[in-house]
Parts: sequence; C-alpha cells; structure tokens
Amino acid sequence: MRAGALNLTLALGLILTAGTALAGQVTIAALGDSLTQGYGLPQEDGFVPQLESWLRDQGAEVRVLNAGVSGDTSAGGLSRVDWTLTPDVDAMIVALGGNDLLRGIDPAATRANIEGILRAAQDRGVAVLLVGMQAPGNYGPDYKAAFDAIFPELAAQYRALHFESFLKPLADLPDRGTALRELMQGDGIHPSATGVALIVQAIGPAVLDLIDRTQ
Repeated sequence: MRAGALNLTLALGLILTAGTALAGQVTIAALGDSLTQGYGLPQEDGFVPQLESWLRDQGAEVRVLNAGVSGDTSAGGLSRVDWTLTPDVDAMIVALGGNDLLRGIDPAATRANIEGILRAAQDRGVAVLLVGMQAPGNYGPDYKAAFDAIFPELAAQYRALHFESFLKPLADLPDRGTALRELMQGDGIHPSATGVALIVQAIGPAVLDLIDRTQ
C-alpha cells in the first residue's frame, strides 16, 4: 500500500473511531435561569460544569449544555426552547419559575409556559427532568397552592421525571444560619460553589435516571 493510501486509511479509521466513541454520549440541555447559568461563580464552579463532572464520575458518557439565562422567567424559557432543542439534544433539564415568583406572575401563566416547554420536548422525543419550585407564603395560600402544584402535575401529565426543588438540598439542612453563610452567596439567593456541589449530589441520581430514559 502506498504512503498516501495508508495515510488516508488511518485518517478514516480515526474518524470512524471518534464517531463510535461519541455515539454513546448523551447530550443534555439545562434550560433555566441564573441558578442554572451559574450566576456569581467562576465558570467551572457553576451548576452545569459541576453536574457534568459528577455524572462522568458515575461513569456516564454525557455532555451538559448550559441553557441558563440570568433573570429568565418561564416565558423566556418557552421563547428559547425551540432553538435549545437542537437535533443533538437527547434530554433536557427544565429549572424555571424562580423569577416568576419574584415578579408575582400569575401561576396560570407560569403553568402555560412550562407546559409549552414540555410539549416542545415531547414533540421531539426528548426526555425531561422537571425541577420544581415552591412559592413563599407571603403571596397567600391560594397563590402558593396553585404555583406549587404546577410542577408535579405537569410532570405526571407529560411523563417527565420530577425533582422537588432546585434549592431543596440547602433548605432542608437543619442549621439554616450556617447554610446561608457557607452555602449561599452574599445575596442570599444564589448558592456558592459548595452549595452547588450539594445540589448536584442531590439531583444527580435523578439526572442519571434521565440518561437511562434516552437509552
């Protein structure tokens, strides 16, 4: 075999090998707001890089795409979902609703937006993990009941996986004062790098279940 032909054969072999290695990789888009985007943290300490690293440590062949936009509401997520769900995306984490609460948006509007996101994923055959959110009591019991019900009810309706709340692993800690000092940033809203690590450990098993749904 001539040198040129040999080189071409080797090059084709490398391409085919690379394609085979990537064939088993699962691509997950994390659609969310500043909590997903990693607000206030070095890039490597944000939710998406830490989650991807944790999943790979568990043996998953995965790539997690950061589709978080700081300040985004559920309406913003709905407006972005079509171009987030590119053909290479196998699964999606949806973590929206916090900014809807901050603005006091009608729960019916939030529900319609989240449902639109889930419907878009369903139409494309993309598995979803829906991360919930609980409303504070200061909006009144009716608002809280309507808002809190959005996520488990839509997850059941669209057969999506459901994780109760992004910040639940921190809220459940017995010493709230220590959690705020050590696990949250100074604004009291966004987790520190250590706080993100605890969130990733809590949500990670649900993301592994999400990966299993793509197989």
